[in-house]
Amino acid sequence: MTMLSRLQARVTAAVPDWPLALLLRVGLAAPFFLSGRTKVDGVFTITDSTRYLFAEEYRVPLLPPDLAATLATGAEHILPVLLVTGLLTRSAALGLLFMTLVIQLFVIPTGWPTHLLWAGPLAYLIARGPGAASLDRLLKLD
Repeated sequence: MTMLSRLQARVTAAVPDWPLALLLRVGLAAPFFLSGRTKVDGVFTITDSTRYLFAEEYRVPLLPPDLAATLATGAEHILPVLLVTGLLTRSAALGLLFMTLVIQLFVIPTGWPTHLLWAGPLAYLIARGPGAASLDRLLKLD
């Protein structure tokens, strides 16, 4: 074993997975939640400008604009909260990954660099779960 290999093994052993998963969960929740907050007035009144964007610019196929606006805004509020708390983490991450895919394909096709930055950590959370600092672990759901 080389000196570099030993050093890498020590670092890996010294850093548990749960702080990394927590960092990914909080880091991913922030942009989605903040985006959701721009779509509402007050607690959860979807703005006219949001409805206009979904009708005129965000045209998601197969969904009426009003329904798409409501679903996207709801998801941007609920899924990040689930991620931060570590509750139903894999499902929340899957929902946000699906949302990212829809945004990439139908809304902002040139946004792939940002979308890849979201997709990588979301894929990690789907594959590895939320880590020990989560409600999933506390409730034995993961």
